[in-house]
Amino acid sequence: MDRFIQQAIAQVVSAQWEPHFHRHSYGFRPERSAHQAVREIQKQVRDSYRWVVDMDLEAFFDRVNHDRLMNRLQRHVPDRALLRLINTYLKAGVRIDTLTVPTTQGVPQGGPLSPVLANVVLDELDWELERRGHRFARYADDCNIVVKSRRAGERLMLSLTHWIDKTLRLTVNERKSAVDRPWNRKFLGFTLSRGDARLKVSEPSLAKLKNRIRDLTRRTRGRRLIDIIAELRIALLGWKAYFGIAEVLSPLREIDKWIRRRLRCYQWKQWGSAGYRELRKRGVTVREAWNTSKSAHGPWRPSKTPALNLALPAKTFSNMGLPSLCVTR
Repeated sequence: MDRFIQQAIAQVVSAQWEPHFHRHSYGFRPERSAHQAVREIQKQVRDSYRWVVDMDLEAFFDRVNHDRLMNRLQRHVPDRALLRLINTYLKAGVRIDTLTVPTTQGVPQGGPLSPVLANVVLDELDWELERRGHRFARYADDCNIVVKSRRAGERLMLSLTHWIDKTLRLTVNERKSAVDRPWNRKFLGFTLSRGDARLKVSEPSLAKLKNRIRDLTRRTRGRRLIDIIAELRIALLGWKAYFGIAEVLSPLREIDKWIRRRLRCYQWKQWGSAGYRELRKRGVTVREAWNTSKSAHGPWRPSKTPALNLALPAKTFSNMGLPSLCVTR
């Protein structure tokens, strides 16, 4: 019921604040998306803004000042009863085991109301950047500002850190924030290539995907290969729905190859002592089938052999429903 009421409040507050939000705020707003935020930064980098001020707010959702938030909210929320209800949610406390701890700051994490309240708080930052004439994109508490030189970026980082501390009463995480080249930083899971600033999936995003694939293709799962591929299909299509706008495809081609090798390894493990017969049925020569099946190595080494590649080509996995990450159509 609380989530239902918070969602209703969020819809009202969002409608009342929407006309006043900055055009470069992209998070949790109608007809706006993370893709638009990433494209905006790409556009500015291609327009000679080749340095980025990547700001990370430390424990943002836990440290929002309630008084400042309520004062700002009432600018465009005229209903006092609604404001009182929002304030009640902010100060409702959190349950830790059997103990209720009061909340003197922060917004309810994971609640439908939190993203809207975050936009209300950080809208002040957006308009401060506008007043200073900067180009930027913000998605919730993730903000990138682009400048033309390192020196300009360092000056901006210093002055903004001070402004955020004194005005918003929030803290910039100096360990995670930096002034750097855009291709050395990540924004919403993406980075940019050097030179032509093409969109590229960031290394941490690729690493997270590979961990998920490892979990789904563990050799000890004991399920049919087609069932494993069905699970992979769901995970890969969901991932591709977000990261499919990437323009640098070479890392995705490598992951496609790696996924097929893991599936060959999985199938080889399942074939066990029948490996020789299965290879021969799929057109592998006697010599190749014999050498592969008598290998003293575990299943990972044979998964890269010509015999397994011939027996289980890419087309086999495609026919079983495995999508390709690097195919853009």
